[in-house]
Amino acid sequence: MEKKLLEGIGTLVGLTIGAGILGIPYVVAKAGFFTGAFVILFLGLIIILMNLYVGEITLRTKGRHQLPGYVEKYLGKKGKFFMTISLMITVYGALTSYIIGEGQAWAAILNISPLYPMLIFFTLMAIIVFRGLKLIKTLEVCINTFIIAVLLVIVLLSIQGIEAENYTEFNAAKLLIPYGVVLFAFAGSAAIPDIKAELGKNKKLMKKAILIGTAIPLCLYLLFAFVIVGVTGTESTELATVALGEQIGLHMLFLGNIFAAFAMGTSFLLLALALLWMYQYDYKMKKIFAWALTLSIPLIIAFSNHPSFIQVLAITGTFAGGLEGILIVLTHRAAQKKSERKPEYSLKSNLFLNILLIAIYIIGMVYMIYII
Repeated sequence: MEKKLLEGIGTLVGLTIGAGILGIPYVVAKAGFFTGAFVILFLGLIIILMNLYVGEITLRTKGRHQLPGYVEKYLGKKGKFFMTISLMITVYGALTSYIIGEGQAWAAILNISPLYPMLIFFTLMAIIVFRGLKLIKTLEVCINTFIIAVLLVIVLLSIQGIEAENYTEFNAAKLLIPYGVVLFAFAGSAAIPDIKAELGKNKKLMKKAILIGTAIPLCLYLLFAFVIVGVTGTESTELATVALGEQIGLHMLFLGNIFAAFAMGTSFLLLALALLWMYQYDYKMKKIFAWALTLSIPLIIAFSNHPSFIQVLAITGTFAGGLEGILIVLTHRAAQKKSERKPEYSLKSNLFLNILLIAIYIIGMVYMIYII
């Protein structure tokens, strides 16, 4: 496999797999395993399509932009405003959840207050983000390989603890329970403009990079949910690796939470950099101010409001993911009509499918408003 393709896949996988995977078993257990598994598969297929839409949009456009810049090209300033809001909610919600999750993970390992690891994690991430893409890229391949390897080891060590009665039947009335967290877990479209830059002249690899880079998290989420829910059942905690450690033993408490820490760490780096670049390239902000604005808000939220880990994931995924999805659908249709260059691949725009996708996102947002 070509090096450029591997880098593109790694960027998308690294940005996608983060705190979301750690919340999936909790909401899947609440909904019932087969209900939750259906939601993961269904939304995963939708996200594959959304990411391919974004890839085509970037390939139809000259120059370098982040998502708000592409939306402005085809939907105007209002479109850019709403995409910026969506991206900011997604990234700030994610960064907040990573800070909270890192505190919980290291607190479980070291048996200390989450406050100290939260502060240490944030300080380290702030330094690396300021250094930029080069250092992150140096670490990314190793970290992603480590994350997937540890996840598979966790799965193998946990299989013996699976109990069949934890796999409850399908219940359509509970389909929306996992919706927000699962949608959050698939948030990775902000990486696709970066993949275009990484591929350089090899843009023909974009479609393959997106397909593989989205399919890997989908398969890992299903596998992780299957094993963790099978072991912990209704005892699953908001941060899945905490309950898993309690069920299986100290070795799993350590291994599972180390996995959680690294998974959230690599996503924190990539998401923070994507937002920093948006401020720099699309809003012409100086780097130091873009860096400060990117990192100060999640720090304030995490330490002042003490939100629930799952609550942050669900609200962020539902509203930011829904708004982003709607804008991607509309931008894709517009880009096919106003293309600046011939793309390396093209998907047929189907009006009925687009209406259906928008309706799904709206239903999710209405449900979240109802339960908040």
